[in-house]
Amino acid sequence: MTDLPDTPDQDLLALDGLLSREERATRDRVRAFVDEHVRPHVARWYEDAHFPRELMPELGRLGVLGMHLHDEGCPGRSAVEYGLAALELEAGDSGLRTAVSVQGSLAMSAISKHGSEEQKARWLPEMAAGRAVGCFGLTEPDAGSDPGSMTTTARRDGSDWVLDGRKRWIGLASLADVAVVWARTDEGVRGFLVPTDSPGFAARPIVPKLSMRASVQCDVDLDGVRLPADAQLPGARGLSGPFACLNEARYGIVWGVLGAARDSYLDALRWSLTRRQFDRPLAGFQLTQRKLTDMAVAIAKGQLLALHLGRLKDAGALEPHQISVGKLDNTRVAIEVCREARTVLGGNGVTLEHSPLRHASNLESVRTYEGTDEVHTLVVGQRLTGISAFR
Repeated sequence: MTDLPDTPDQDLLALDGLLSREERATRDRVRAFVDEHVRPHVARWYEDAHFPRELMPELGRLGVLGMHLHDEGCPGRSAVEYGLAALELEAGDSGLRTAVSVQGSLAMSAISKHGSEEQKARWLPEMAAGRAVGCFGLTEPDAGSDPGSMTTTARRDGSDWVLDGRKRWIGLASLADVAVVWARTDEGVRGFLVPTDSPGFAARPIVPKLSMRASVQCDVDLDGVRLPADAQLPGARGLSGPFACLNEARYGIVWGVLGAARDSYLDALRWSLTRRQFDRPLAGFQLTQRKLTDMAVAIAKGQLLALHLGRLKDAGALEPHQISVGKLDNTRVAIEVCREARTVLGGNGVTLEHSPLRHASNLESVRTYEGTDEVHTLVVGQRLTGISAFR
């Protein structure tokens, strides 16, 4: 087999020089984990629609659960390091990066941002270690892009709260120990920590799926779930509570999708160097080189955008519309790279022996969750015009 050039990720613009030694070490450590623990198994997991829950403690030891949080027991790494980790995880599979995002950027972030000191002490160290799993219940069957129309309710009954309603597309819910559930109350939308063994809580994996198969998304029913008063997240009032968590997850997506794109590109590159047609390597044809060039340039530009947003986030200067720019463009670019990579592979690209079509299928989910293309387009449009087009 023809060897690839020395730089395994095809660092076309010498972007490594923009990273610190510590950032490169974090990236390399996560990449090595994915190579050892994910790549040998992910095609089978995808085919079997299986997410290996036993990976969660391993991910905890790797230090990627709640990676960017600075609470006691959390890794406390930089936004750029978290982004690099997300990229390497998604190079394995979007389902893996999604699990880390649901745990850290959504559930743990909600507790960190909005929880009491007691709630933080109870859950964050266990979740950072992967000994406890969390989920984030915002989306409903009839309230996806418009969470303000949620119908799940929480009503007071003496000193307790009683929750009723339904949630849909809730990652990790059937594996979780605790659910962060958002519900409408007399005081507006509030967040609650719901132990998943509570009577009236039920989570059912959504099957069958054509995307994110090595991952778990669920329908959740809340039927008279009774919670003590201290189950409420005291710092979250209104939709700004969940939106703050969604922005953390969206930031991770800006980086993560580039991992799927890079893995697809490298698969196509390796294939083109070894596959011979008409007595020459496929890589020797002009049309193939154009495809490879377009893919490599698109990935490099996406990495520059992600790194710029990461530096802004670490400086405390990142704004929501900037995250929308990154999520919108990097996701749609990544899908196109994956699809183009599949064309280089020809018919063999539709098998699970190769990654591009698996990645492309996964990314159809990624472009939908945490804000669709349309939602992020309107966020950016509002920033440009000063006019909200949502209603």
